[in-house]
Amino acid sequence: MMIAYLDQQQRRRLVPDGDVEHGASGNSDQDILRALDVDAAVDVAPAAGDFGGMAFVLPARYLRPSTAEDIARVVRLAARSSCLTVAARGNGHSVGGQAMAGGGIVLDMRCLGPPVKLVLCGGAAAAVDVPGGALWAEVLDWSVRNHGMAPVSWTDYLGLTVGGTLSNGGISGQAFRRGPQVANVAELEVVTGAGERCVCSSSSSSDLFFAALGGLGQFGVITRARIPLVPAPKMVRWTRVVYRTFEEYAGDAEWLVTRPDSAAFDYVEGFAFLNDAADPVSGWSTVPIPAITGGFDPDKIPADSGPILYCLELALHYDHREADQVDERAEVMLQPLRYVRGLEFAADVSYVEFLLRVGRVEEEAREAGTWATPHPWLNLLISSSDIADFDRAVFKRILRRGVGGPMLVYPLRRSKWDTRMSVAVPESEVFYLVALLRFVPPCAGEAAVKEAVAQNREIVRYCESKGYDFKVYIPRYESEGEWAWHFGRDWALFVERKRQYDPAAILAPGQTIFSRARPLAAAAAIP
Repeated sequence: MMIAYLDQQQRRRLVPDGDVEHGASGNSDQDILRALDVDAAVDVAPAAGDFGGMAFVLPARYLRPSTAEDIARVVRLAARSSCLTVAARGNGHSVGGQAMAGGGIVLDMRCLGPPVKLVLCGGAAAAVDVPGGALWAEVLDWSVRNHGMAPVSWTDYLGLTVGGTLSNGGISGQAFRRGPQVANVAELEVVTGAGERCVCSSSSSSDLFFAALGGLGQFGVITRARIPLVPAPKMVRWTRVVYRTFEEYAGDAEWLVTRPDSAAFDYVEGFAFLNDAADPVSGWSTVPIPAITGGFDPDKIPADSGPILYCLELALHYDHREADQVDERAEVMLQPLRYVRGLEFAADVSYVEFLLRVGRVEEEAREAGTWATPHPWLNLLISSSDIADFDRAVFKRILRRGVGGPMLVYPLRRSKWDTRMSVAVPESEVFYLVALLRFVPPCAGEAAVKEAVAQNREIVRYCESKGYDFKVYIPRYESEGEWAWHFGRDWALFVERKRQYDPAAILAPGQTIFSRARPLAAAAAIP
């Protein structure tokens, strides 16, 4: 085993086993850091920020492990120190510093092996073993190209790592039917805060397995995941339809996600957009599907429509032999819906093209210069019983001018989430993902970022003041009380799992849940 890291010239440097395990002359933090390298000029800048662009914290070391044992050795070495911490960084897509470690060690998971491998599970069942640092886009490409198979649950943006999304949840338009990504895992390999490599599943070391899924990196670094595969569809009928009122939109969306599988779409999402031709980011132009020609016809919008409209996005999977029937299937499934007739947009694209659709948004954002600007995003999970009030107060009042990016809002089903996992979700069977994906223009400056952050806080405070059944998705709080509220009655279990798997609080310090500076105390359950 060898541990790799980057110096200021981006050269790869290697340290053999002996230097790691025995090279330190003592147990001081500096002795231990010196045992990780032979040159103090380590370039830590790439690990000091993230996609959010609002948090900047310098680590002491930025390492590139190539095996799970590399990671285990680093964690064991950090445990010998007084206060060193370890954070796993995937593709750096967090927005609040969650993958950072101020003065600690950041692991670049993108170099982690071994290679992706197909696993036969008996009969026709198959799965894929992937490193925790693999991108979902890479998993898609490998699985479809080599075996004509694919996982069933995705995120909208596939430039995220497997370990990263499994540490949070992993949500997209398939989740209402297939469950989130954390509900579609057969096995994990995890390096705990004690530096132990553990293979776990629902039937073996199950407590660690469920703790790690949605565990925000608090109980172990996910170094490998076994993801079940199914035959990949060939084609997708991709449809968008427009709604005048939220009541009609939400009613149809909830009806669609509670249909039996035989009568259900394969994907249901949606978003709110401005009833405005002049806003290219949040207005009419966001509705037509990029794969088709033709624009948005404003004459179809009812005269009494308000400032906010809604778009339901749907997908049907099919193979080439079913192409003759897809028009009829889609027509029958759309017929009961109450969208504005004449504002329908549909295209037939390949399954892979559909899953990679957000990649085009990334390309456009990079060209416009907004990919590298701050992204004060806010993701909420809100009960269906509260979502209409949220629409009136937030979409129509606080966000009536948009957010400079997509405003997603679509329903999910709690019964598709395993309650043994660490993810905190609302109590309601049907709840909505609300994702406010802000892209700050390069010319807007720091004042625009502060205004967006203040607006996010206003929205969360409003949800709290109204007593909503809601959770912040991909959260980052600053106090123990806030984290206890977030996990509710599962907070005591979360603390107990931390005590069991990372008692020194070495892992994932950027989440600001626990600190090495204070010992873990017993936690009472929050009602």
